[in-house]
Amino acid sequence: MIFASDNWSGAHPAINEAITRESAGMAAAYGESLLDKAVEKRFNEIFERDVAVFFVGTGTAANALAFAAVNRPGGVVLCHREAHVIEDECGAPEFFTHGARMAPVDGPDGKIDPHNLERELARFKPDFVHAGQPMAVTLSQPGEAGTLYSASEIEAIAAITHARGLTLHMDGARFANGLCATNQSPADMTWKKGVDILSFGATKNGCWCAEAVVFFDPKRAEQFRYIRKRGAQLFSKTRFVAAQFSAYLEDGLWLKLAAHANRMADRLRDGLDGSSHARQAWATRSNEVFAVLEHATAERLRAEGAQFYEWNAPHSMHDLTGPGEMLARLVTSWSTQESDVDRFVSLLK
Repeated sequence: MIFASDNWSGAHPAINEAITRESAGMAAAYGESLLDKAVEKRFNEIFERDVAVFFVGTGTAANALAFAAVNRPGGVVLCHREAHVIEDECGAPEFFTHGARMAPVDGPDGKIDPHNLERELARFKPDFVHAGQPMAVTLSQPGEAGTLYSASEIEAIAAITHARGLTLHMDGARFANGLCATNQSPADMTWKKGVDILSFGATKNGCWCAEAVVFFDPKRAEQFRYIRKRGAQLFSKTRFVAAQFSAYLEDGLWLKLAAHANRMADRLRDGLDGSSHARQAWATRSNEVFAVLEHATAERLRAEGAQFYEWNAPHSMHDLTGPGEMLARLVTSWSTQESDVDRFVSLLK
């Protein structure tokens, strides 16, 4: 009953087989192999346009280097107050941008509120050098609260961002889960709604170590190969990352894996709704579920082998838990079994 994180899951057999196949023989290094080039073309097909794609090893690297690509002196990236980039990346965005800072924007349900974004941007006056200058807005899809931006919400944020001449970045660590939950195409969720750069995640969804930075305007990526190299993310044997993506994207495997994780989360949500000892903290639609548990219930679940994290309540929900209660994050993955969910639910009851 492992619901701690989808990072705890292993690699899908198809991913392992692809890596094993690449282990034999020789291939050009540093992204120049035939397989690397084939996967880059596959990204063009997925996003229905020519894109520039760069493989990296972690989601933190993808986000931080994407910001480095659009950096400005005194640069500021605006994000949701509880976004991964500001809460859980140990200052990597600031480090790789050589001093840019993250500026929080409030909004309910873990999402940037467009009105709050406009208000925060208005604080940066072009003639006031001391405050620095905005360079990008980043949103997570899905977000840290397991919620999803609608198409109109992304468009609204993109309009505000582009009106200031800024870049809109999307943190897609669980991008496939978001697609399956909204039934949108990759193009519809990104560049067609105004997203300029995407951190495309695959590690959480069945890969071993495969992330990518996708530029929807290749001209904006002309310097990124140097940024990636300087950031120590240009692997010599990039074909092993390409092999993972090749298997991941073949025959829609990536979407099948994400859809399974989402279904397991739905099953978990149904179980919480039927329990008198736990409740959903708020509605979610991806593979993350947030539950309010009695401490005694949480201890009993853990004694039976359940793994999950105690979670900090969002800033806007200080009264979420009562006496004797805690907030827990439960995450399902491509490898979550129905039997594990059902056992967890039965223990709740």
